[in-house]
Amino acid sequence: MKDAQARTTYLHDYRPPPFTIESTELDFDLYETHAVVEAKLQFRRNPDFSGADEDMLVLHGRELLLEELRIDERVLDAADFALEEETLRIPNLRSLASGGADRFTLYCRTRIEPQNNTALEGLYKSRKMFCTQCEAEGFRRITWYLDRPDVMSKFTTTIRAERDRYPVLLSNGNCVAEGDCEDPARHWRTWEDPFPKPSYLFALVAGDLVSLDDGFTTASGREVQLCIFVEPKDLDKCDHAMVSLKKAMRWDEEKYGREYDLDVFMIVAVDDFNMGAMENKGLNIFNTSCILANSATQTDWAFQRVEAVVAHEYFHNWSGNRVTCRDWFQLSLKEGFTVFRDSEFSADMNSRTVKRVQDVAFLRSVQFAEDSGPMAHSVQPDSYMEISNFYTVTIYEKGAEVVRMISNLLGPERFRAGADLYFERHDGQAVTIEEFVAAMEEAGGIDLRQFRNWYRQAGTPLLEIEGRHDAQRQRFELRVRQSCPPTLGQESKNPFHIPLRMGLLDPAGDEIPLRLQDEPAAAGTDRVLAVAGPEQTFVFEDVAEPPVPSLLRGFSAPVRLKYDYRPEDLLFLMSHDSDGFNRWNAGQELALMLMRELQDEFRDGGKLRLPEILCEAHGNVLGEAVASGAAADRAMLTELLRLPAESYLIEQAETADVEAIHAVREFLLDGLAESHRKLLAELFESIPATGDYRADAESIAARSLRNLALSALVRTGEQKWLERCRRQFEQAGNMTDQFAALQILTHSRAGEGAYQAALAEFHERWRDEPLVVDQWFGLQATRPHPGALARVRELLRHPDFEIRNPNKVRAVIGAFCGQNHVNFHAASGAGYEFLGEQAMQLDAINPQIAARLITPLTRWRKFDAERQRMMREQLRRIGDREGVSRDVSEIVVKSVD
Repeated sequence: MKDAQARTTYLHDYRPPPFTIESTELDFDLYETHAVVEAKLQFRRNPDFSGADEDMLVLHGRELLLEELRIDERVLDAADFALEEETLRIPNLRSLASGGADRFTLYCRTRIEPQNNTALEGLYKSRKMFCTQCEAEGFRRITWYLDRPDVMSKFTTTIRAERDRYPVLLSNGNCVAEGDCEDPARHWRTWEDPFPKPSYLFALVAGDLVSLDDGFTTASGREVQLCIFVEPKDLDKCDHAMVSLKKAMRWDEEKYGREYDLDVFMIVAVDDFNMGAMENKGLNIFNTSCILANSATQTDWAFQRVEAVVAHEYFHNWSGNRVTCRDWFQLSLKEGFTVFRDSEFSADMNSRTVKRVQDVAFLRSVQFAEDSGPMAHSVQPDSYMEISNFYTVTIYEKGAEVVRMISNLLGPERFRAGADLYFERHDGQAVTIEEFVAAMEEAGGIDLRQFRNWYRQAGTPLLEIEGRHDAQRQRFELRVRQSCPPTLGQESKNPFHIPLRMGLLDPAGDEIPLRLQDEPAAAGTDRVLAVAGPEQTFVFEDVAEPPVPSLLRGFSAPVRLKYDYRPEDLLFLMSHDSDGFNRWNAGQELALMLMRELQDEFRDGGKLRLPEILCEAHGNVLGEAVASGAAADRAMLTELLRLPAESYLIEQAETADVEAIHAVREFLLDGLAESHRKLLAELFESIPATGDYRADAESIAARSLRNLALSALVRTGEQKWLERCRRQFEQAGNMTDQFAALQILTHSRAGEGAYQAALAEFHERWRDEPLVVDQWFGLQATRPHPGALARVRELLRHPDFEIRNPNKVRAVIGAFCGQNHVNFHAASGAGYEFLGEQAMQLDAINPQIAARLITPLTRWRKFDAERQRMMREQLRRIGDREGVSRDVSEIVVKSVD
C-alpha cells in the first residue's frame, strides 16, 4: 500500500484538552476566487486538564493559507510557531500572551478556495451557493481551531458577500445585525448562537435562495419562525418537509418533553452533499434528496424518507446538540439514540409493524454484513484511523437497536424518566455513552453492567434454540445457547444480555399462557426472557400439546436466530402469529429455506419446481388482501408478499452463488405470478388508481400493493397487462405510479421491447429535475439483464452525469455495484475492475464518497475463490494508487488480509 500517512487514534488515549475556547468570532469575506476567514478565539486553560502544565497550543487545520496570526496584541512571526501539514503548534505561550497562558485571545486570518474544494468538507461551493459541512473534521478546512467535539464555544459569525449573487446569508443561531459594506455591491449579516457548541456543528450558507416560511408555537407558548431555503425552482417541493418538521417538533414535545430553544429554525437544500443531512444548530443543511418532495417528481418512498430525515435532524437539537459527544468514539451516543427516536416517530406516523419490518430488513442485509466483514467494529469503537469511515450502519442502526433494547427493558415510563435525567443532567455538555447508560440505570432501577457488552463488542450474536415437549409432564423446554464469532481484535466474546421476546402457539393457533417453572401463575401470553449466560434452559408449565414457538418477537435483539422449524411450522406462524413482525419473518424464513434447496437444484442442473407450500403461503396472503379490501393492512400485506432481497440472500449464504440466487428468485417470482394470476388480477382491479395524491399511510400502502400486483401480472407475459403498465406510465398522476410502471417495463423481460422508448420519454419530460434524473440513472444501473455494465459506462458519459456530484455517483456507480448483484459479480470480474477504476478517480476528487463506494469489494469473503482473488486484486490496485487518501487506505488495509 502507498503511505497515506494514516495514524490510529485510540479511545484509551483520550485526554481532556489543555485549553477551551470560551467564544469564537468568525468573519467571512466571500469572493468568487477565494474566501478570507478571520477568527478571534478567546482561550482559557481547562481546569479539567490533568496533565502537565501546558505551555503549547496545538490547533488543527487542513489546506489553509495562513496570512496573519496574533496572540493578544502580538503579531507572531515564523519563529514563534511551527506550521505543519495539519497542525499549528505555538510553544512558549507564557511569553507570547500578555496576561500569561491561562487566558488569551488568538487572532487568525486564513485564505481558502471554496470553489476548488471537491471533497465537500468545510466551506465549499455547490453550484452557485456557498455552504459548509463540518462533521466530523471539516471545520479544519475553514480556519485553525481546536477541532474536537469536547471543545464547546459560543459562536458569533459575520458573513460578507456580493448582494446580487448572494442575497441570503445564513449561519447558526439568531440574526443580530445586518447592513451594507463600504463596497456598495456587497452586504453583511451577523449571526449569534447563544448555545455553546463544538465546531462540527458550525454552518454557513450564502446564495440566491427563496424560502418557504411558517411558524410553530411551542408547548410553553414561544413562537418559532420556520424557514426552508431552496433555489427558486424548488419552492413548490417544500410543503411536505414543512409539515414533517412541525409534526416532529410536536412529537418531541409530547414524547420527550423537549422544546425548541432558538427564535428561528432553518433548513437549506443543497445539491452537492456527501451525506443525507446535517443537524447544525439552528441551520440544518440537507441534501436535496432528503428535503424536496412533491407528487409530480418524487415517489412515496421519497416522501417517507423526507419525513424521517427531517425528524432525525430536528431531534438532534437535543440528542446531539444540546448534549453532544465527548469524542468520536461516542458517535453512537447521538446517532444511535436519534435513529431510535426517528424510527419511533415514523412508526407513530405510519404502520408500526411495517416500519419495524423495513428497519430489520435493512439491518439484516447491510449491518449484519458489516458485522461479518473486515470493517466490523463495536457500537463504541476502541480505535479508528479515519473517523469519516465510522459513520456506519453499526454506529447508526445497530446503535439504535441497542437503545431500543434499553427502552424495552425499562418500559415506556422508566425510559422516559431516563431520557429526562440524561438531558437535564448533561445539558450543555459533551458526554459519553457510559453517562447515557448510567442515567438509564439510575432512572430505571436496573443493572446494565452486562448489557454494556452491546456497546463494547463487535459482531452479531447467534442464538441457537432447541425446543422439547414433555407430554407426560405437560412441559415445554427451550434450551438457548448464545455465541458470537470472533472479529478483528476480539477473538473471544463475553456473553451478551439478550432480551428474547417470545410466545407459544397451540395447534389451533391460539396463544398459550406462559408460566415458567416455579412461578405461581401465568404472566400473560407474551414475555421477554433474559438470556445472559452461554447456555440457559427455560421450562414452561401447563403446555398440554407440542407448541410452535414464536421467537424473537418484534426482533427484540439484533441477533441471528437458529431454530429447527419445519416448513409447515413457518406457514403456521405466517397464518396465526399475533406478532406482525414474526408473521412476516416466518414468510421470509420459509422462502429462504426453500430457495436454498432450489439453488442446490439449479447448480446440479436439475429442473426447478415451484414449492407447493410457498405457493400456498402467497395464495393465502393474496386471498386475505382480496377478501378484506380496503379494511386490510395493505402495507403489511405488501411486505408479506415480497420475497427476500438478493442482498439478504447473499448475506445469509456461506458462499454466495450470485447466479443461482438471481435465477432462483426470478423463477419463483415468475412461478408465483403465473400460479396466482387470477387473484393478482382481482387484487389489482380492486384497488382504484388514486385520484388526487395524498401522502398518508393508507394511500401509500394502496399504491404499493397495487403496483406489486401489476409487477407480478406483467411477469405472466400476458399482453393485456403489459399494455396496462404502459398506460399507467403514460397517464399516472403522480411519480410513484409513473416510476413504478417504468421500473416494471425496464426490469421485466416482458417489457423488453417497450422500455427503451419509455426511458427516453421519461428523460425528455424530467430532464430539468436533477432528483428525477437520478432515479432514471439508478433504474438503468440496476437493470438485471445482460449488457448492464456497458450501459452503465454509457451513463457515465451522459451529459447529465457529474462525477463531482455525490447523488449522481450513488445513482449510477453505487447502484450498479451495490444493487445489481448478478452483473457486478459477473464471472469475468469486469464489474470489480470497473469499481476499481471509478474508486481511484473519485478518491482524487472526494475521498469520503470513494471510501463508501468500495464497500462491495470488502465483502470478498462471501464469494468463491476466483471472485475473492479478483476482488482483492482490485482492492490492492486501489490502495497502491499514488496519493491514495487516508479514507480509502484504511478500508483497503483492513480488507485485503
